[in-house]
Amino acid sequence: MVGHTSWSGRLFTLINYSFLTALSLLCILPLIHLFAISLSSNASATAGEVFLWPVDFTFKSYEFVLGQSAFVKSMGVSLQRVILGVSINMILTILVAYPLSKESSALSGRTVYVWIFVFTMLFSGGIIPMYMTMRLLGLLDTIWVLVLHAAVPVFNIVILLNFFRNLPKELEEAALIDGAGHWRIMWSIFVPLSAASIATVTLFSIVMHWNAWFDGILFMNSPDNYPLQSYLYTIVVGMNAIINSSTDLELLQMVSDRTAKAAQLFVGTLPVLIVYPFLQRHFTKGIVLGSVKE
Repeated sequence: MVGHTSWSGRLFTLINYSFLTALSLLCILPLIHLFAISLSSNASATAGEVFLWPVDFTFKSYEFVLGQSAFVKSMGVSLQRVILGVSINMILTILVAYPLSKESSALSGRTVYVWIFVFTMLFSGGIIPMYMTMRLLGLLDTIWVLVLHAAVPVFNIVILLNFFRNLPKELEEAALIDGAGHWRIMWSIFVPLSAASIATVTLFSIVMHWNAWFDGILFMNSPDNYPLQSYLYTIVVGMNAIINSSTDLELLQMVSDRTAKAAQLFVGTLPVLIVYPFLQRHFTKGIVLGSVKE
């Protein structure tokens, strides 16, 4: 009998760990390289001398980036979007997932409602109808256009409603016998017991709002209203100049287009990197427990 201590088991473990290590390095090395460039001097970055460690260490790129009013303003727009967007996403996700988690006998037409939501995951009206709708509502160039067009994340609803369906029905029955209504049951029983799944879909919402860039360019007529990722997109593709004549000579000598872009991109990823460790322990559990249940 072949066990996990046999040579084949040890070989499998070695290959598995080697593969996962290589995959992890593929994910993290580009970020380390970007960080190293952002902390290097103009000459070193231009000469291609930077790999995983800064050369001619300097904070001048971050000094330059954080001194740009456009960058700071776009980050403020993204932070505002995340706070409003995630709050709305989570409230609507819970309010929709709770009734849809009930049996058809408790909610007439439940299956029809579920398929209506699933249909929107597969088909949409397209970009032009969505743009026209937002324009007719007068939401263009406002923070609400970035929040409301993605207010109901159906994928998150599917995860959460299946988590709710896995909770013991005896808890709800006992609460109903004690006189609790559905509103009280949802907020006092279902939500506290669903911390893992809620943390997971919250992380999805944070990443979605923070990384979105196309809707900012689509719905904002003025670049002054761009969220951070839309602003960074215009920087990367070269639509905006990041060096201007008002910058002092010393800063220009230490900062290049490449190092400034690297600093901006790294700062743009930093908030998600900070938030993720606090939610990561719930992530796997939330995905597994929220799996589709027939």
